[in-house]
Amino acid sequence: MQYMLMFYEDPADAARGQDPVHAEAYRGAWMSYIGAMVQAGVFRAGEELADARHGTTVRTRQGRRWVQDGPVADTKEHLGGYAVIEVPTLDDAVEWAARSPSAQGAGATEVRPVQPQPDLPG
Repeated sequence: MQYMLMFYEDPADAARGQDPVHAEAYRGAWMSYIGAMVQAGVFRAGEELADARHGTTVRTRQGRRWVQDGPVADTKEHLGGYAVIEVPTLDDAVEWAARSPSAQGAGATEVRPVQPQPDLPG
């Protein structure tokens, strides 16, 4: 079964990745974590996301489009990246989530099953 791990970070923790004093340790922790998933053969896909302030939120209400720069809301944590893994059980996915750097700090890692889709036309 495939699961998406969504890595939520406190902005201060994420800023360490841009700080020359802390960047090597910050990036090293993430590379070690992703490397362990690759080595175990469970990693299927994943990417780091740009800082939330570079996002754009789009809503359509009553036929009118609303575009907002930045995240949906001012929150304590933001989505910093994701990984899709393939493991036998939710318990296995939770074990991988607990090892993530975001789960170790002030952030969190959300685990969600990837919903299989029927064949799409085209």
